[in-house]
Amino acid sequence: MIDRLLTVRRILTEAAADAVPERLAEGLAKEYGVTRTEFYLVDYRLAALVPVFGGDDRTRPGDPAWRCFDHQSEVHDGAEIFLPVTLRGERIGVLACSPAPEDPAVVAELAEIATALAHELEAAGDGTDRYQAIARTRRLTLAAEMQWELLPARSRIRPSFGLAGQLEPSYAVRGDSFDWADQDGRLSLSVLNGMGEGVAAALLTSLATFALRNARRAGIGLADQAALADQAVFAEHRGATHVSALLLELDLTTGEVQAIDAGAPRLLLLRDGRVYDQRMSAEFPLGMFEETDYQVQRFQLEPGDRLMLVSDGVHDAVAASGRYGDAALARFVRRAGSLAPLQAVRSLLGDLRVFIGDAELEDDAVAVCLDWTGLQN
Repeated sequence: MIDRLLTVRRILTEAAADAVPERLAEGLAKEYGVTRTEFYLVDYRLAALVPVFGGDDRTRPGDPAWRCFDHQSEVHDGAEIFLPVTLRGERIGVLACSPAPEDPAVVAELAEIATALAHELEAAGDGTDRYQAIARTRRLTLAAEMQWELLPARSRIRPSFGLAGQLEPSYAVRGDSFDWADQDGRLSLSVLNGMGEGVAAALLTSLATFALRNARRAGIGLADQAALADQAVFAEHRGATHVSALLLELDLTTGEVQAIDAGAPRLLLLRDGRVYDQRMSAEFPLGMFEETDYQVQRFQLEPGDRLMLVSDGVHDAVAASGRYGDAALARFVRRAGSLAPLQAVRSLLGDLRVFIGDAELEDDAVAVCLDWTGLQN
C-alpha cells in the first residue's frame, strides 16, 4: 500500500539526525513486518561495510551485502534482502531487511525507502558526527579529516556522465584532492595536489579549492578561475609553495573539453578498448609565480569515452619489484573499462596497495574516473 510507504518516508523525515536508522527500523517493523534491520556504511577506503547497529558483523568481499554494493541492485540471500543506499550515484551503504518479501511490489517499495534513507542521511550529516564516526575503521589524521570534508562526494551518476574519485592513503591523505560540480549542461572537474606534508599540504589544497569554487560560482571562465586561484595561493605564500592542478570543463552536450594543465596529474583516455595518453602543454602550478597567464586547451570526447586522472602517487609508486609505472597503469585502465567509475578507482587503488605490499605510499594517490555517455537529461 502506498500509505505505508509514505508513513515510513515521514518517519525518516521527522527522525532526529542521530537516530535515523533506529526510527527506520521501527517503521519497517510496524509497516512491513520486518523483524531484523541492519544498515551498513561503507568505510573511507571502500574496503569495509560497517554495521551501524554495532557488533562485529562486518562483511567481506563476495558476501551478499558487498554484491549489492558493487552491482547496485537488490540481492536476496535466503530470508534476507539487501538494497543499495545510494544518492545520485553516491554509494553510502547497504540496507538489509528480513524476512525478505516475496511480492515484487513490496520489494520496490523497500528499494524506494533505501533511496529515501540516503537522502535523509545526507540531510542529517551536518547535524551529527555519528555516521562519519561509524564509517571509520581507524582514526583519521587531522590532514585527512580536512581533505575528506573538502570533497564534494565520492561518486555521481547522471544520464550524461558517470564520475567517481578516491583518495589513498584514505586515513592519512595529505595534499591530494579533487572537486567537481555540474550545472547548465557543463561539468567542472579539478584534481589538486598541494605541496608539502600533513596539515600544511591540506591547508594549501583547501585554499586552492575554495579559490577555484569562488571563481567558478561567480560565473568566471576556466582561465580566469586558474588565475584567481593562482593569485590567492601566491598572495598567501609568495611563491614558497604551490599547488599542482588539472582543471577540466566538459560540455555535456557536445563532448568538448576545456583544460588547463598546471603541473597536473596524468590524464589517460580510454576509447574503444585502447588507452591514450592525453598530453597537454604544461603550465606553472598555482601560486608558483605572480600573475601567471593560463591558456585553455581543448580536446574532444566521443560518446562512451572514459577519462582516468591519476596523481603521481599512483604511477610513481615504488615497491621492491620496481616502479608501478605507465605500462601497468595503462593495462589497468584498459582491463577495468567495463567497471563502473567507483569500482574502477577502487580497484585501481586496491591494485596499487597490492603492488606496494607492506610498504607505505611515499606520496598521496588520487584517482578520478569520468565516463561521458553523450546523453543528456
